[in-house]
Amino acid sequence: MIASLIRLIVTNIPLFMFILALIIPLIKKRKSGNSAESYLSWLLLLSIGVTSLWAGLYHTIWPATAAEFIGWQSSPFQFEMGMSDIALGIVAIVSFWRSLEFKSAVVMWVSIEFAGLIYGHFHQLSTTGDHHAGNAGILLGLTIVHVILLPLLLISAYKKWRKEP
Repeated sequence: MIASLIRLIVTNIPLFMFILALIIPLIKKRKSGNSAESYLSWLLLLSIGVTSLWAGLYHTIWPATAAEFIGWQSSPFQFEMGMSDIALGIVAIVSFWRSLEFKSAVVMWVSIEFAGLIYGHFHQLSTTGDHHAGNAGILLGLTIVHVILLPLLLISAYKKWRKEP
């Protein structure tokens, strides 16, 4: 029972972090008046930062388990992807306390990297029929949502920012 609960939580950290990143700004209602920037900040902190750090540690510490979850064979590439995820996670976490310009750079990084991930996962779906949860499940859906949502929030935050005196 407890092992099943732990597995459920660990395998769904990205979804939990995404939901938290949407709920917290509603609860906090930042006084800055820029709700787009608030949502952007929380998504970068939790949904990108914590999740990328988690994924990076998963790829570097348990590469065979991570590869199996995705439906791939373990390889030295696991470590490289893990380090990239750790770097993105740290930068996204730091962006929570930084300027909108800093957040812009993180959103560009995420958008480009995640667009490549989307292509790769769809390629695996079409060429190998890989329907593992790590390739075609909630993670792929969240990746698509991030590529669309983060730039839209960034644009909205800049529009609000430009209007402020």
